[in-house]
Amino acid sequence: MSASNNQSLGDAIRDGLTEVAKRDPSVLFFAEGVQDPAALFGTLRDLDKHLEPSRLIEMPIAENGLIGIAIGAAMAGKRPVISLQRVEFALLAMEQILNNAAKIHYVSNGLHKVPIVIRMVVGRGWGQGPEHSQSLEAIFSHVPGLKVIMPAFAADAKGMMIAAVEDNNPVICLEHRWTHYASGEVPEGYYREPLDGPKRVRSGDNLTVVATSYMTLEAIRAADVLADLGHSIDVFDLRVLRPLNVDPIAASVARTGGLLTVDTGFAKFGIGAEIAAEITTRCFGELKAAPVRLGLPDHPTPSSRGLVRGFYPDAARIARSCAEMLGLPEETIAKAEARILEERQGLPIDVPDPFFKGPF
Repeated sequence: MSASNNQSLGDAIRDGLTEVAKRDPSVLFFAEGVQDPAALFGTLRDLDKHLEPSRLIEMPIAENGLIGIAIGAAMAGKRPVISLQRVEFALLAMEQILNNAAKIHYVSNGLHKVPIVIRMVVGRGWGQGPEHSQSLEAIFSHVPGLKVIMPAFAADAKGMMIAAVEDNNPVICLEHRWTHYASGEVPEGYYREPLDGPKRVRSGDNLTVVATSYMTLEAIRAADVLADLGHSIDVFDLRVLRPLNVDPIAASVARTGGLLTVDTGFAKFGIGAEIAAEITTRCFGELKAAPVRLGLPDHPTPSSRGLVRGFYPDAARIARSCAEMLGLPEETIAKAEARILEERQGLPIDVPDPFFKGPF
């Protein structure tokens, strides 16, 4: 077994990018801030110590031009990695992403390929409001020709990032900024993690929960509290949104009889909605009740700390939803919620919780 270190997910991504770039000289890095001291939440830090400066390309604030140039470089034999500080910045390059990168292989009858990775940071906090705290994974997951990943664990993030860079298809990687702090044991050196999912992260017989990205961490916390109260939950980290594999989820629901999905993004038209539709079609006879979806409400993100309270699903709400689906008494539900809130130690809603530090 290879040696491992306890690392944050952000550091694991950085190491994965470093490992794959050292092995393959065709890997290039494009970013608005590739040389910024903050190094995109630390994920690009020290790349210049391992690679020649010509492979670290600082770009002007023109995302359509940036991504268009990177697509051309990919078609010419390079493997560009684009790092965007926010998912919203990609909205300025939707033509390039959805109509060029996603379709070139198809419309050229396989003659051309676009081995490109576009990293986008999603998430919340610090009052960033409606234009800088969205999670728009459903938009990209809607488009054939793209692969879409959302790693939640450090070891997965490193191996999946290496696999994404080596993939001959365009890969969208959405990283929740709060998962950058979550830590776990990460193998040293080079390794690939398959771009597939979902991954079972807790085992149980009473209910199936499917979550994405940071919401997986909140779902685990809820499941652990309920397990201590005698109720086991099957928790899946979706990991890969496109291509979507619901077979393990269907097998779980056939056993548990219930499904709860927890989206990082909006509940309506979200990833959870797609999973709920698939499971209802496949497992209608085994469902004991209708699937339940949690996600962001149907309005823009407030900026103020007061208004944002209750906007995001959290472990307490996940635990309550699970318990209600299981028909548990209010006394048990309140006990689970109280324990979760006590562990949060009164932190404001837009401040990362200490439990993110893992290990996970």
